[in-house]
Amino acid sequence: MKAAIYSRVFEDEHKQEVQLFFDELQTQKIEPVIFHQFFEQIKSEITLPADTKTFSLYEDLTEEIEFIISLGGDGTLLDTVTLVRDKKISVMGINFGRLGFLASIGRDEVKTAVKAIAKRTYVQDARTLIHIDADIPLFGNVPYALNEFSIHKRDVASMIKIHTYLNGEFLNTYWADGLIVATPTGSTGYSLSCNGPIVFPDSGSFVITPVAPHNLNVRPIVVPDSNIISFEVESRADHIICALDSRREIVHKNVTLAVKKESFEMNLVRLSENNFLQTLRNKLTWGLDKRN
Repeated sequence: MKAAIYSRVFEDEHKQEVQLFFDELQTQKIEPVIFHQFFEQIKSEITLPADTKTFSLYEDLTEEIEFIISLGGDGTLLDTVTLVRDKKISVMGINFGRLGFLASIGRDEVKTAVKAIAKRTYVQDARTLIHIDADIPLFGNVPYALNEFSIHKRDVASMIKIHTYLNGEFLNTYWADGLIVATPTGSTGYSLSCNGPIVFPDSGSFVITPVAPHNLNVRPIVVPDSNIISFEVESRADHIICALDSRREIVHKNVTLAVKKESFEMNLVRLSENNFLQTLRNKLTWGLDKRN
């Protein structure tokens, strides 16, 4: 069995856990294929098999690789979406970051996580992706995201007007700093920080959430993900920002934009004892009120 290993940066404080992780891979006879930039950081710090292979691009991930394991926070895991694309490679996130909604496996569960892969005792969740279409090329070969698509005003520009349509029918004009269209997975991310609702990963929906709306009666709305959501933007500035997860492009305000459900999904691996409700309770400290 082969597993790709991805991380952005190696930190000395995590050296013991990272070494334990690679030792357990060897014990369970899982061959690591390490992201090249990460390999260069750890090769003199971590004991690795002498014949360790590396990868750099989407094209390097062959059919032999069943999993890609992310070592880091949610942002690190989101990077793997651009590497996996439409390949049938499952993604597991081990949290070396902070909150960790997506990378929900703690670094104290490293051995358990590796054993779960080796023995195939994990649970796999199919997560919806959001796809962007535009009248100009945007985001290269990866015009989709796991968490959200968003439109923003630039820097210190005035608020923008975002005319929004569902399947061509007018929904609303948002006078705001921006607008977020989040997947169920992304509902616990940027959308949540803008007072959007939490929706279950299998709810088959998108959440449309304004960023700092000028109209106080405007609220987030949940729509079926069968909708094509399109936008026309008015701005005093010539350019706006479009974002897919952590990737951003500056485009002219006259660009025509639309988002829809991507034709393929991402498979997110979790341990069998961890489910969405437990993640909510652990990460948002629900149920810990002393009155309970």
